[in-house]
Amino acid sequence: MYIYPDARSVVRALAPDEPVILNRPHAAARAARFFVEKFPGKSLYAVKANPSPDLIQILWDNGISHYDVASIAEVRLVRAQLPEAVLCFMHPIKTPAAIREAYHTHGVRTFSLDSVEELDKIVEACRNPETGEPASDLRLCVRLRVSSEFSELSLASKFGCDLTEAPLLLQQTRQHCDWLGLCFHVGSQAMTPFAFVQALDRTRAAIAEASVVIDMIDVGGGFPSVYPELDPPPMEDYFAIIARHFESLPVAYNAELWCEPGRALCAEYSSMIVRVEKRRGEELYINDGAYGALYDAAHVDWRFPVQALEDDLRDPPSDFAFYGPTCDDADYMQGPFSLPSDIQAGDYIEIGMLGAYGAAMKTGFNGFGAAEQVKVADEPMASLYDGSRQRPEADNVVSLR
Repeated sequence: MYIYPDARSVVRALAPDEPVILNRPHAAARAARFFVEKFPGKSLYAVKANPSPDLIQILWDNGISHYDVASIAEVRLVRAQLPEAVLCFMHPIKTPAAIREAYHTHGVRTFSLDSVEELDKIVEACRNPETGEPASDLRLCVRLRVSSEFSELSLASKFGCDLTEAPLLLQQTRQHCDWLGLCFHVGSQAMTPFAFVQALDRTRAAIAEASVVIDMIDVGGGFPSVYPELDPPPMEDYFAIIARHFESLPVAYNAELWCEPGRALCAEYSSMIVRVEKRRGEELYINDGAYGALYDAAHVDWRFPVQALEDDLRDPPSDFAFYGPTCDDADYMQGPFSLPSDIQAGDYIEIGMLGAYGAAMKTGFNGFGAAEQVKVADEPMASLYDGSRQRPEADNVVSLR
């Protein structure tokens, strides 16, 4: 596939009527190598963030060998593409049929759970179908509910057992596996490393009360990316504070440390070109929106970086809201998105940092949703991995004791 220099060159070459997704393989490769080389444990890619086969292959080629799959469809997708990858079925609630297929057909051995009902389901589904003997190679992870107060999007309500329930569930789960893990998720876009300190303190309390051997701690996702008004500390600060608190946990001497980055591995992978179809005051009607790659901009008021792609726009910036192309009033993104004041219908805009969830959330509602994909060689609009985000030593979490 031809690689364009940047978004402006795509507009000049194609003058596209439909949105165009711009993929940056080099950015995803760099993020993968960053986690592989610097996270003090094993990194699992959370496939739900972007299930693109091309992206999955890039991550594999750059050292990501484990994949967090949350459905049997994701299991099939990754297994078909990567026969040697380690798949971990980390959704705490699964159907018996999905568990059976994952275990017996696709070689999945790692499953998460947050209740005794799910434990029983996994044990039954993984029995030898001929002898009825229970599986002897299960790797089970109990999910603990932790706070999401330091994250932009909470994941504290739906999954995870309470701290009062965790000790007994850990003891019961230990009886059915030779490898026991404990996992949690601090929420999406954690804006301070302290989010993980609270969760690991909660983990310590659960392990101490259960008095069982723990073979793995999975700190989940939540690792942030850079967006307007969301400017997190360097990723190394997160890694350092996680490592220090993991080392003091009462776990097996050879216990593993895992994480499940999704957004952090793929946000920088993609951006999108849209065209302004109409201007009404400070509202721009564009050809993608709430039912396309801009789901988060509409439904959780997520601010994405934007830039105008026309060379003749010279007025000072103004704040704009976007309407998407469908007939639905909910197809609205309030932003604000800062663009030149003289932007008009027919002009093109690049919207950045859409590699996480943008592609995964696109639909064909109202007949819209078509988008060509091309590769570009320039840098993403922001990056945590380009070496530019180092703090002075005196202000760095890494140096704290």
